[in-house]
Amino acid sequence: MVDVIVSTKNMTRNEWLDFRKLGIGGSDVAVICGLSKYKSVFQLWMEKTGQLEPEEAGEAAYWGNVMEPIIRNEFSNRTGFKVDIINSMLRHPEHIFMLANVDGIVIDKDGRKSIFEAKTASAYKAEQWDDNKIPEEYMLQIQHYMAVTGFSSTYVAALIGGNHFIYKKIERDDELIDMIIRLEYDFWDSVVNNEPPAPDGSENCSNLISRLYPSADNKDKIILPDEALQLVKQFNSAKEQEKYFSELKDEASNKLKAMLGENETGIINDITVSWKNVTTNRLDTKAFKEEVPEIYEHYVKPSVSRRFTIKWLLFVRGVVKYYGSPAIFLF
Repeated sequence: MVDVIVSTKNMTRNEWLDFRKLGIGGSDVAVICGLSKYKSVFQLWMEKTGQLEPEEAGEAAYWGNVMEPIIRNEFSNRTGFKVDIINSMLRHPEHIFMLANVDGIVIDKDGRKSIFEAKTASAYKAEQWDDNKIPEEYMLQIQHYMAVTGFSSTYVAALIGGNHFIYKKIERDDELIDMIIRLEYDFWDSVVNNEPPAPDGSENCSNLISRLYPSADNKDKIILPDEALQLVKQFNSAKEQEKYFSELKDEASNKLKAMLGENETGIINDITVSWKNVTTNRLDTKAFKEEVPEIYEHYVKPSVSRRFTIKWLLFVRGVVKYYGSPAIFLF
């Protein structure tokens, strides 16, 4: 039997976010599985441990909430199924870190119950809904919900591009649910023990670290832990490979440009290669500063950022080479 933590009726967003810190919700699963384009697992850990406030919901999330009752009503009109609204935060009876806020419960004509989820999607992502597919993050979300509630199926109704309505029935996948539970357990264990997951290489994680540490206020040098040496090697190795593949890309690009010559577009098989004229208007800041320095000074705005570099010591007895980069070590 599923547990009910609290009623969400008339709950403010801040109150709802506070309760979400008590465990893992459906929208967190894609982040934990490393499939989110919008958030890193490190950022989610910071939020769950109260060290970082969750970001404000974006425009897409806002309109998703606005359209939810319309999508629910359209689903009922097309199927004849009743959809009950569940104004409660639910919790797994055994894995108490697993939470769920479902959009509703479907009751079909035979009285069988399924979860209901309403979604909106851009027309540019319509192919993600082709055939029997739904986006990966939604599949993880509804399997998480079925794990929490014990239900064996979910109806997902979506309005795509504002004018194309579809709905699909997704069955419970116990093998996928077992994997989700293991990953969520490991993540929640790191939250409970206040052990942060390692930062990854995602753009989201890079942006978060820059946001957390925007300036170097402490000018003192610190001694890094031993594992920093392996990370330095990894950095230099990747940098060398990046340079190599960048040169390969530029070589291919230059050869294709030479083939095009003065032509804008070329075709091979079903591939189009173009090298088009692009006009860009830019402010000549040097001339602006020289001709009207007082106006320039009035509008110029200093920007503080941090530059990351790795330098090798010069006062050593030997030089070795690894991963294609010159590296200097004390012997």
